[in-house]
Amino acid sequence: MAFGKFFKRLRERRLSIRTKLILSLSSIAAILLVSLSISVMEYSGMSDYVSDLIADDISSINVANRLADMSNTYNLQILEVIGDETSLRVPAFDDEYFKSHCDLLRSSVPSNQVKPLADSVMYSYSAYMLTSLELEDVLQSDFIDSRSWYFERLQPRYDRLRTDLGALSEAIYQDLAKNSATFEGGFYRSIIPGIVAVGVGLLLVVMLLSFLLAFYVNPLYRMLDGLDAYRSRDKKYNVKFDGDDQLAQLNDGISELANENRQLRSRIKTMGKK
Repeated sequence: MAFGKFFKRLRERRLSIRTKLILSLSSIAAILLVSLSISVMEYSGMSDYVSDLIADDISSINVANRLADMSNTYNLQILEVIGDETSLRVPAFDDEYFKSHCDLLRSSVPSNQVKPLADSVMYSYSAYMLTSLELEDVLQSDFIDSRSWYFERLQPRYDRLRTDLGALSEAIYQDLAKNSATFEGGFYRSIIPGIVAVGVGLLLVVMLLSFLLAFYVNPLYRMLDGLDAYRSRDKKYNVKFDGDDQLAQLNDGISELANENRQLRSRIKTMGKK
């Protein structure tokens, strides 16, 4: 009868310990999972956006260098024609490429510094090209000194164009440095939720471990010590602790069985004496 009551009570409340452990471990897993998801989404969104900006900056730097090389090559070709007094060949220049890619620089880099500098490049380029178109007339003229024309009219405009192109490239480099710093800062911001989650998870693990030690492990050791004393030294089983779960029910059942067994043994001894 005592065993039946004991197991009946145990079956009625058999999920309470499991539920506590499941809820504790699930809370830790949920916190870690949510924080990990936040970190991944934050880093993914930031990475895609900033990576596109960095890629645009790198492409724009290459374009600006290409425009500078084109201008320098064209200017050297004009200087070569000026040095060769017998040559009347006017160098060719890809005007459409220069203008289209300068417009591309203006639109591809969202920095407020780049757009006005790109406009300055276009103005200085227009002035330079307009002056360079005088080359054919200068070469054919008997009254214009081509060297004077180059150094007094064309070279100053080229210097202005080269300065503007350098300023444009520097602005793009600054934008690249800013975006790189943003990428690095965003990376650290994205891992903060993960770090917080790990810290909270470790704290919850410590709390869960303390809970298990206080409410389950230590009572089990007390129950084992009580049973050992009962079996080896015939002492009364009197282990008690607070709780309303299966462990407390098990302890109550063991206490009840031990008391019944002591009473039974006492009766047997009394009957033996009679």
